[in-house]
Amino acid sequence: MQDDQLQTLVAVADEGTFEAAARRLRITPSAVSQRIRALERAAGAVVVQRSSPVRPTAAGEILLRLGRQRAVLENEAMDQLGLRDGGVEELTVAINADSLATWFSAVLAEVASWPDVALRLRVEDQAHSSTLLRSGAVVAAVTADPVAVQGCSVTPLVRMRYLPVCTPELRERHRHGRGVDLAAMPSVRFNDRDDLQVALLRARGIDRSAVVHEVPSSESFVAAVATGLGWGMVPVAQARQLLDSGALVPVLRDHLDVQLYWQAWRLRTERLDRLTRAVSEASAGRLS
Repeated sequence: MQDDQLQTLVAVADEGTFEAAARRLRITPSAVSQRIRALERAAGAVVVQRSSPVRPTAAGEILLRLGRQRAVLENEAMDQLGLRDGGVEELTVAINADSLATWFSAVLAEVASWPDVALRLRVEDQAHSSTLLRSGAVVAAVTADPVAVQGCSVTPLVRMRYLPVCTPELRERHRHGRGVDLAAMPSVRFNDRDDLQVALLRARGIDRSAVVHEVPSSESFVAAVATGLGWGMVPVAQARQLLDSGALVPVLRDHLDVQLYWQAWRLRTERLDRLTRAVSEASAGRLS
């Protein structure tokens, strides 16, 4: 498998079409197609689905990860040989929105002092970010999955505690005896992959809320709950001040803890190691 074939696969996966990959590589679309076919012959398998956008197959994901790792190793070697004059390394990381809105800010402050790193964050639910690792789309991920993706190491991180909260008015409107009618009370979720509210409901024998609103932004999610749009599972770090002021109240006495992990390529580079240390230090001993 030749480097130019793997680099072409990376470009196709990133750009989504053969034509866009050709523009990025400054070759013709026909040359892109030839390289992909040559790679498929070498691998003995189809590596991309000719769809719109183009997507890597299971075999393609393995080779995509190899292509990205080769590029990282080459850049590292060139830096050490003094052939790149230092250069800047891109580190693409998957992270859940709640971590980005809370404890991960300490990591951003640390990276701000690194002139040799360009951080690329992909916001993804903690239960699904490991998929990006498997595809080679990211070099590391904040994930809820403790089982290492092949070729990755796992480090325990912060434990995120979520509280079911709503406005006092919404709770009073749906009061039922000493509790609340959760089935009738509207809820707010981050997106269709956010199952925290569903998990709490099912623990109480309820399939789902009568009305489910969707707000795909961590800060706006909390703001929506604070306006009375519905109840939601909010991280302690974001709920504390609103609870203290009385703007939000607990819906129930329950809480839900989500243990997070840092999964990163076992491929060691100085900058990825540095980022791993910064993430570990930012989350050390915290319940967010």
